[in-house]
Amino acid sequence: MISVSDAVSNEFVTGPDLYALCQQAAQVRDDYWGKQLTYSKKVFIPLTNMCRDTCGYCTFVQGPESPNSNYMTPDQVLKTAFDGEALECKEALFSLGERPEERHQKARDLLAALGYESTLDYLHDQCESVLTHTNLLPHVNAGALSYNELKRLKPVAASMGMMLENVSNDLLRKGQAHHACPDKTPKRRLDTIEQAGKLDIAFTTGILIGIGETWQDRINSLVAIRDRHLSYGHIQEVIIQNFRAKAGTVMAGYQEPNLDDMKRTIAIARLILPKEISIQAPPNLEVEYGSYINAGINDWGGISPLTKDFINPERAWPQISSVAQACEGLGYSLAERLTIYDRFQQQDDKYLTPNLTHRVASLASHAARSNHQYSGHRSEGDISA
Repeated sequence: MISVSDAVSNEFVTGPDLYALCQQAAQVRDDYWGKQLTYSKKVFIPLTNMCRDTCGYCTFVQGPESPNSNYMTPDQVLKTAFDGEALECKEALFSLGERPEERHQKARDLLAALGYESTLDYLHDQCESVLTHTNLLPHVNAGALSYNELKRLKPVAASMGMMLENVSNDLLRKGQAHHACPDKTPKRRLDTIEQAGKLDIAFTTGILIGIGETWQDRINSLVAIRDRHLSYGHIQEVIIQNFRAKAGTVMAGYQEPNLDDMKRTIAIARLILPKEISIQAPPNLEVEYGSYINAGINDWGGISPLTKDFINPERAWPQISSVAQACEGLGYSLAERLTIYDRFQQQDDKYLTPNLTHRVASLASHAARSNHQYSGHRSEGDISA
């Protein structure tokens, strides 16, 4: 791992110096992760698009005045899960706005019609339903949660996640990305990551770049993640995600990070974080996503053959065959993984409650067979179905 001062000094690195930095990061990746990149075949379940936060870049959230604001019904959840299972998805990504019932009467009314008072209670039961009726593994991305909330969800989720985004309190100021967002305070986000560590939850987090933060803020955010992982060992992957401006949002006119900025940040993340933490970047948010490989990533995150990216609906997922070709063109293979990484599966029910252990083992065996078949039949093309 490089020092903080070395990381800070690379803020403006470009050209041959950026190439050298990326080479250094890629070598660290190769030494630990080998010549294989991974992805998780998922189905996206946006349980509710209502939220009590109003982030300046978000188009996922719909206010109560919108006819599109809703909660998915149990039947809709299961239909999406069944359709994903038919396409050999293994992850059910539950993504949702944070505690909308604490702000909006419409959310309370919709929950009441479903027989619930709280979004998290409804989330728990829908995860349980997916576990009961399908072979999918829920991954929960429900935002900032308390110790007791995380503890309650652990038996129905193979892994959980929440983007830290950034530790800068400046982003909470009026006119900034996280103004009037009670769940986006750095203290609250960091506490969630820490409580997940205390509970031995395999956890995904990450930073969102280009939302008004400084380079030093990015480094500070990565260090904050690193420190909590060194205390608890529970961070399985860190996402480096580039902000994309969206029409109709407060930040529609913001400058998006360019490719060099993404490569620079990915490389620094690889060099500043412990080697066992996976570095991930979403392939649908950058046309030249193959460039991320030489910057040090080892994972593409969840890719769905069925559902769109509801957070960035204007950015379609690439075909898995295209991602495989990008990897192979640079000397890497592509393999499917589960939502919980191998090293967390093998720790005697520490990270998985007993009801999930058998399910994970069975799916891991299936994924291994699929990867073996694919590696032997590369000419058959797309492995997304």
